[in-house]
Amino acid sequence: MNVLIVHAHPEKRSFNGALTDTAVRTLSEQGHTVVVSDLYAMDWNPSLAQREFPELAPDDFFNPAKEQEDAFANKSVCREVALEQGKVRAADLVIFQFPVWWFSMPAILKGWVDRVLSRGFAYASGRKYDTGMLKGKRAMLSITTGTADTLYTPNGVDGDLHHILWPIHNGILAYTGFTVLPPFSAWMPAQVSDDQRQAYLDEYANRLMRLDEGRIEKTEKIVR
Repeated sequence: MNVLIVHAHPEKRSFNGALTDTAVRTLSEQGHTVVVSDLYAMDWNPSLAQREFPELAPDDFFNPAKEQEDAFANKSVCREVALEQGKVRAADLVIFQFPVWWFSMPAILKGWVDRVLSRGFAYASGRKYDTGMLKGKRAMLSITTGTADTLYTPNGVDGDLHHILWPIHNGILAYTGFTVLPPFSAWMPAQVSDDQRQAYLDEYANRLMRLDEGRIEKTEKIVR
């Protein structure tokens, strides 16, 4: 299996970094091929802007989705986006590793989504959800939080984690055709003991060896 890990944390020594290292080691030991896109290390530009399409004159009206679709059809996608799309195309599984910031993903990762999962490549008119252009691939979120799991419950102050992640699970991943696997969550790793952090890493490694055990349906129910 080919695995792409899209990693979005500015500190290599962070717990997100440890989770990515664990994933690379665990999956490689299972015989899988793993590629990592470390967005901060790559100095990834998250801005989808007109300069990405040099065929447009400065005064031309800029319709991002149309320009992305035309560029993909004409094989004129800019090099850095084309490289990432090639990684997605080759992947059987894409893992998104990130800290939950402001109840969502870091801006640099959202910018990767905006630029890479483009119209024409990941979706098109009539090619969404079950007919999305990434159908046949799987995707999974691996996240860290700054607060405890008790706050991410239906009655918790931060709300149900599955509701918080729903715009990503459904509005990005399922929308483009991915089969969405249940997320992995490491709760406030900066505030727990070394033993608990190691337990998270062990749990994640074990989870990566059991990837076929579940998927998220559009009803938000996790089937195991």
